[in-house]
Amino acid sequence: MKILITGANGMVARAAIKHCHALGDDVAAFTRSELDITNRDAVFDTLVSVRPDAVINCAAFTDVDGAEEKREICFAVNASGAENLALASKEIDRPFLTISTDYVFGGDKSGFYDQRDTPDPIGYYGATKYDGEILARKAYARSIVVRSGWIFGNGGTNFLSTMHSFLEKGNTIKAIYDAFGTPTYADDLVVRLRQLIGLDLPLIFHVKNSGDLASFSDFAEEICRINGLNTDLVEKIPGSVLNRPAKRPRNSGLECLFSERLGLKPLRDWKDALASYLSAA
Repeated sequence: MKILITGANGMVARAAIKHCHALGDDVAAFTRSELDITNRDAVFDTLVSVRPDAVINCAAFTDVDGAEEKREICFAVNASGAENLALASKEIDRPFLTISTDYVFGGDKSGFYDQRDTPDPIGYYGATKYDGEILARKAYARSIVVRSGWIFGNGGTNFLSTMHSFLEKGNTIKAIYDAFGTPTYADDLVVRLRQLIGLDLPLIFHVKNSGDLASFSDFAEEICRINGLNTDLVEKIPGSVLNRPAKRPRNSGLECLFSERLGLKPLRDWKDALASYLSAA
């Protein structure tokens, strides 16, 4: 299969490129400088020229706090960009998959969010990702939406991906104990993305590793346990003390109604995935 992947410099895109190559796929990967998904003409020209068998959109504006100030570019990338790719995929009649976020939910629910729950984003980042879902699905009936969150992996720059480097040096870190999600290993996420684009079912999927909900401090303490470090290195703090510009959901844990019914096995427990990540880091 010939797969076009956007946002090629990002953590998820790099993992997707590696996985697709391992499967023998022909991958056409584009960085932001090579393909600006906010430019509709450029998107159409590229997809018509490359004519891939499928399109996976990994490009995104992911700075949750920065989104509150840089609203125009955030909307352009997360919403209009997804729409542009959906329209261009329709033009060449190929399936389109775009990655959304667990932050489309408001966070008031206890337990896991599934596809029956109504999105209610409380920050601008989550709002633009939800707009992107709506615009893509409205633009093209073969659009697949994958919501995920708390993603960690090789080359990642977010807190989940980098906290181990601080802990392994014996440094104390502060980690929030009162915000919960479902950790997702990028290497496992992309396996499911490739499966879904092959199935070509235009649904909304929730993709995450198995296991219990976790807080940031839970995640940090698990790193300590795996690496034989003292969990006292993790200082638990409430999210309120950080005074961040953007609101975050208190709980954004996900579960999927469709995956197992379609014969897709659950992804491994996030603790096992974390151990694999740490062994390769």
